[in-house]
Amino acid sequence: MRKYELMVIFPIEEDQHKEGRERLLADLAGNNAEIEKTDEIGERDLAYEIKKRKRGRYVLFTIKLNPAAIANLDRIFKLNSNLVKYLFVRIEE
Repeated sequence: MRKYELMVIFPIEEDQHKEGRERLLADLAGNNAEIEKTDEIGERDLAYEIKKRKRGRYVLFTIKLNPAAIANLDRIFKLNSNLVKYLFVRIEE
């Protein structure tokens, strides 16, 4: 298992944020990801408009995950309409 940072931008609406976060955590658990740390960065302006949104709620997860699961999670996250944007970054140990 490797260590990754997962930066996620959720919609600012409370119901979409809550639903998107619950679904994301369920998807991570379903792929045997271990969440080590969660940082709520907060609400910020986006650098450019994404999916007709100008603001988003940023959350940074530090996770341990099997590299083979990244492709599966990428496919699942694309179907989650409550995620504005996400990015996996591998942490060198």
